[in-house]
Amino acid sequence: MAKRMLRSGTVVLGGMGLLAVTLAACGSDPDKRCVDRVTQKTLPKYECKSGGHGTYYYGGTVKNGKVSGGSFDKSSVTRGGFGSDHSSGG
Repeated sequence: MAKRMLRSGTVVLGGMGLLAVTLAACGSDPDKRCVDRVTQKTLPKYECKSGGHGTYYYGGTVKNGKVSGGSFDKSSVTRGGFGSDHSSGG
C-alpha cells in the first residue's frame, strides 16, 4: 500500500513542477501585438511576418484599434505577474 501512495505522490509532485514551469514561462513574456509603426494601429499577425509592414509591439493597451502604453522594444517592457510588486501599481 505504501508503494502505491509513493507513486501517486510522485505524479502529483511532478505535475505541480510542470505547472510551476508553465506559469513562470507565461508570466515572463509581455503581451505582443502586430502594429503599424507609423499609425500604431493593430494589424493581423501575418503583417508582422517577413515582407509585411507591421512590427511587434509589447505590452500596453488597445483602445479603438490603436495601442498605447507599451513599446516596440520588448526589453523595455516589464509585466507584473504572480508575486510581482508591479501589480500593486508601484
